[in-house]
Formats: sequence, structure tokens, C-alpha cells
Amino acid sequence: MSRVLHDGATSDGQEAYRIRGGHPLSGTVTPQGNKNAALPMLAAALLTSDPVHLDNIPEIIDVRAMLALIEGTGAGVTQTGPGSWTIEARNLKTNAIDPNLARAIRASFLLAGPLLARTGYAELPRPGGDRIGRRPLDTHIHALEALGAVVEVLPDHYVLTTPRGLTGNDIFLHEMSVMGTENAVMAAAMARGETTIRNAASEPHVQELCHMLNAMGGSVEGIGTNVLHIHGQPELHGTSTRVGPDHIEIGSFIGLAVATGGELLIQGAALGPDHRAMQIAMERLGIRWEQRGKDLFVPAEQELVVHEDLHGAIPKIDDGPWPAFPPDLTSIALVMATQARGTILIHEKMFESRLFWVDRLISMGARIILCDPHRAVVVGPSKLYGQSLSSPDIRAGMALVIAALCAEGESTIHNVHQIERGYQSLAERLAALGADIQRLKYMH
Repeated sequence: MSRVLHDGATSDGQEAYRIRGGHPLSGTVTPQGNKNAALPMLAAALLTSDPVHLDNIPEIIDVRAMLALIEGTGAGVTQTGPGSWTIEARNLKTNAIDPNLARAIRASFLLAGPLLARTGYAELPRPGGDRIGRRPLDTHIHALEALGAVVEVLPDHYVLTTPRGLTGNDIFLHEMSVMGTENAVMAAAMARGETTIRNAASEPHVQELCHMLNAMGGSVEGIGTNVLHIHGQPELHGTSTRVGPDHIEIGSFIGLAVATGGELLIQGAALGPDHRAMQIAMERLGIRWEQRGKDLFVPAEQELVVHEDLHGAIPKIDDGPWPAFPPDLTSIALVMATQARGTILIHEKMFESRLFWVDRLISMGARIILCDPHRAVVVGPSKLYGQSLSSPDIRAGMALVIAALCAEGESTIHNVHQIERGYQSLAERLAALGADIQRLKYMH
């Protein structure tokens, strides 16, 4: 196993959190770097033979796996400080990605675009990741094919080649796929001529990747919109850049503070106008916060009341592509709804299996009707009681942590490896804020 992964990652699913609820979380916390920005930015380092230095990389399992995959190609991977890494892809030895590592994270397929652009060949297994529904790679494949890639689709892996090199094209993505957009823009950055990507994703992490490519000598226009124009460059150079704060973790900490009745200052977490959908959704549950310069302050003891629609109609929180409410916060919103007075519909439009974890909340005492794979009606407030639970994925796992922290009694959350794929040193950070939480390691 790669030394990068060996240093910090575990994947046996034998870890657990023991949580005793009823303790307000209060104090000051700094959000980690954006996981969903760090992963494509690390992959983009393969586009140049020069050193690329990245700061504020979160110390999480998914990042360790990506670093190990990059190291496996023959690139130099050096940690230069806490959260700081230098990638030097001067001598790539292989274009075939380790299947065991690749199956650990969906982001492993982000190496397709950089490897094709840099070497003209990539061999990648079907990626892993959260089991939240069907997550096809069709958008990635069709976009790369439009740029000149030839893709052989095999039962358990893909072989991608560029017999005539990559050439710019006018591409319309089948869906606003975040990773599909990222793969396409990385490949187009070194393709001959100009590329237009229509129906492109515009999430903050896509924007961060595009800005990084420009800092490497690329030419990406239309950043933050759904139409990107890329002027291909024959080569890119190194850069030094910092990953921005994770707005999903910011939303998670808002939920943690409000659910436990605590007062929290989230440093460097000011949310801009593009995050209004997140604020509007939270306000429907009565959640409020204040911007204090570059920081975000969550007041204590908030009264959570569902704000009805006109004429007393039941409101809803629904997600969608950016700048709509982020799908990764749907699970957080759902558990917060159990603590708000009133009835609300949670509509998960993006993934058909993401709501199947609500049976855990129901077992804790929540009043929820799961209408179908995409919709849940929540009637609150509900008094929650501690249970023995298992985390099914990153975001549902964090929602269960929030539920356990505001529940009466003791909860044990198993399979926290899933949570720690996306949240750095979670138990330690929560304990520092006053949570009664222990991280348990079961021995074989």
C-alpha cells in the first residue's frame, strides 16, 4: 500500500463514535478546506511537469486515497506542512490506476482528463464512493469523446486513448455533472484549439479548479456560469494556491450549533450572495446566523419554527445544481427539520437512494413519512432518543451525528469511516466544542 494512504487512512469499518446527547456545542471553529475542490485540484497537478503546491488540503480519507493514486502514477507527492502538499509529476511511470484504491473513492475518475491531456492514455477502474443512487459516468465519457478520446468500456474498467490527440469542440453535457465538467475542463485546457462546454456545473469547487487552471497558464472563461470557454494551451506550468473553505462543512456546523442550542463562531466562513439558496432553505426552518466580517456567527437557543408558504401551504426544501440548495446538505436539513415546529417536505431531486437512511432517524423518535425514494415529509419537533446506528455515507453520517448530539441518552454510530472520508478529525473538533463524544476502535 502507498505510504501516503498508510499514514492516515483506515477502511475496515471498525471505528465508531459513542455520543451522549444534551451538551450544547459552543466556541470557535475553523472550517476545513473544501473536499470537493481539493480532489480535482490535486488531479489537475498531473497536467504539468512543474511542481504544484496546494495549501488547506483537508486531512481526510478521500484525500489520502487521491494522493496515493497520484503517487502511484510515479508523481512525487510531498507533504510540506499541515494540510500542505506539493505534487511534481515530472516522470509519470504508469497510466493504469490501482483498482483497489480507485474503488475507494468516486473522485478517482478525475484522473481521466489529466492523464489523457498529458499522456494520451488512461486506464481506470469503475470508481467507488457513496452509495446514494445511480451515478453514471456517461457525461464524463461523452465529453472526453467529443474532445477526441476513444473509450473502450469494459465490465470493470475503462481504457481511454487519444490516437489523434485532443481537439477543442463545442460540447453540451448531458447533465450538469460536477465531476464531468471538471474532467472536461482539465482535458480541454491542453487540447488543440478552443472548447465550449455548455450546461456546465458551476459549483464553488468547479470555480476553484478553473481559477487554478488559469493560474497554471490555462485560459478558462465564463467561470461561475453554465457556459465555459477554454482556449487550449500546449503546456501548463506549476502554481501555488490555497483551497477555499468547505461550504458543506459550514452548513454542517450551523446545524450542529442550532440542534444543540449552542453559540458558535465559524471563522473565515462568510457566505457570499451565491449561497443564498442555502440561507433561504435554512430560514424556512427558522435557522438564522450573522455575518461578522469574514466570520459567521450562530446565536444560541434558536427557536426553530417552519415558515409556512402563502395561505398556510406546507413548504419544502429541495436541492438542485448550483446555485440551488446543495444536495450534500439535504441530509443536514432533514435532521434539522425534526427539531423545528411544523411540517415540511424534503425533496431530494438528485439521487434516488439518498433518503433511505431516514429509518435511523425514525428509530430515534423522529416523525417522518418517506413518500418515495426522493421525498420525505417531516413533522416536528420530535424528541430524539439515543440508538445504535450505522453511517451509510458521508453526509447522512454527519446528520446522524447531529441527531445523536441533540438526542436524549447515548448513541453509538458505527462505520464512521464513511463520515471521516469527508470530515477532518471530527470527534476531536466536536469534543473541543463541548460535545460528549468518544471515538472507539474495535479490535479484531
